[in-house]
Amino acid sequence: MKISQVVTSIDISTGGPARSVTHLISNLCENFNDKTVTLDTLKSDNPIIEDFRLSNAKVRFNDQIRLGYSKELKNNLKNSDQDLFHGQGIWQMPVHQMAKTARKKGVPYIITPRGMLEPWSLEQSKLKKKLAFFLFQHKDLKKAACLHATAESEAISIRKLGYENPIAVIPNGINLDEFPLYNKINKEKKKILFLSRIHPKKGIELLFEAWEQLSKDQKNNWIVEIIGNGEKTYINELKELVKAKNLDNEISIKNPVFGKDKVTAYQSADLFVLPTYSENFGIVIAEALACNIPVITTKGTPWEDLQTNNCGKWIDIGTEPLRLSMIEMMSKPAEELRIMGKNGRELIEKKYSMLSVAKQMEELYTWIVKSDVSKPNFVKLD
Repeated sequence: MKISQVVTSIDISTGGPARSVTHLISNLCENFNDKTVTLDTLKSDNPIIEDFRLSNAKVRFNDQIRLGYSKELKNNLKNSDQDLFHGQGIWQMPVHQMAKTARKKGVPYIITPRGMLEPWSLEQSKLKKKLAFFLFQHKDLKKAACLHATAESEAISIRKLGYENPIAVIPNGINLDEFPLYNKINKEKKKILFLSRIHPKKGIELLFEAWEQLSKDQKNNWIVEIIGNGEKTYINELKELVKAKNLDNEISIKNPVFGKDKVTAYQSADLFVLPTYSENFGIVIAEALACNIPVITTKGTPWEDLQTNNCGKWIDIGTEPLRLSMIEMMSKPAEELRIMGKNGRELIEKKYSMLSVAKQMEELYTWIVKSDVSKPNFVKLD
C-alpha cells in the first residue's frame, strides 16, 4: 500500500506535530513492510529529520511560492501513484492542495485536524478562519474518507460542527526509546516544569498568578522553570511580568531544548504543569509521564487518564483550581510523587506507545483502502 502524508512543516520549532508525524511514519514503516509512505512538507531552516533512513519511507521538501502554496508540491502530488492521502492539520495550503489533488485523482484521503476544530481554536483569528472555511476548508473536511481525532473530546467537537464522516480516535504516540528509565536524584530544590511552546493559549500567566498566591511555606524549596520557544515579544512580556512580580529568584524562563537535553529537563523536574486553555492531545504531557513525572493539566486537554490512573491532576481552567492542585501536589511526600510518576510511565507504556499507535493507524489505512476489511472498533460512524 502506497500512502502520501502531507504536513506543512516538520521544522523543530513547530513542536508536537513534527515529532508525532515523523515518529508515526518511522514506526509504521518499520513494523509493516507492505506500507510505503512519502511525507511531503515545505522546506524550513531546521527540519526535525532530513530523511527516514528506511527503504519504504521518504521525505520530500517542497519549495513554496507564497502563503504556503507550493507548485512543486502540487506537481509531486499530481504525479504520485498513491492508494491513500493523509493530511496533518487544517487552515494550511499544503493540506488543502493534498485534499484537492486526492479528489481529482479519485483517491481517498484522511484529515487530522490536530485540535484546530476545538472551540477555543476556532475563536482565534475568527474572521480569517470563516473566510478559509467558505473558500476551501469545509469542503476539504466534508469530502474526507475519514477524520482522525486524537481523543474522544476532539471527536465530539468535530461532530458538533455537523461533520458526518467516519471519525477514527487514535492518540498521538510516544517513542519510549527516547525516554529511558532512570534513577531520580534527590535535590535540595524541587522543580515545577513547564516545557512547551510559549504561547498565550498555554496559560502561563495562570501559572504565574497561582504561584504568586502561594505562601512562603507552601512554595518552600520549590522553583518554577519555563522552557520553550515562541514569539520574542510575548516571551519578553512574560519575563517583564516575572520581574514586576519580584519572582526572579523563583521563576526562570529558558530557551527551548531538544533531544537528550529535553529528556534531561524532564528528568530534573518533580512536577509538570501545563495550565493550557486548549489542546487536542498535548504531547508534552505524555512525554512528562514517560519520564515518571506527575502532571497537572486542565480540562482543556483530553487527559482524564491522569485522574483514573493516579498520575496527576486534571483540573478546571483557571488560577484557583491550579493554585489548589499545586498546593496538594507540592505538599505530597517524595515517595508519593514517585509512585504517581511510576503510574504515569505505566500508563504511557500501556496506552500511548508509538508501536500501539502505529498498529491502529495501519488498521485504519487498511480499512479505508480495502473494501473487504471490517471497521476498526476505534472508528465512529455516528
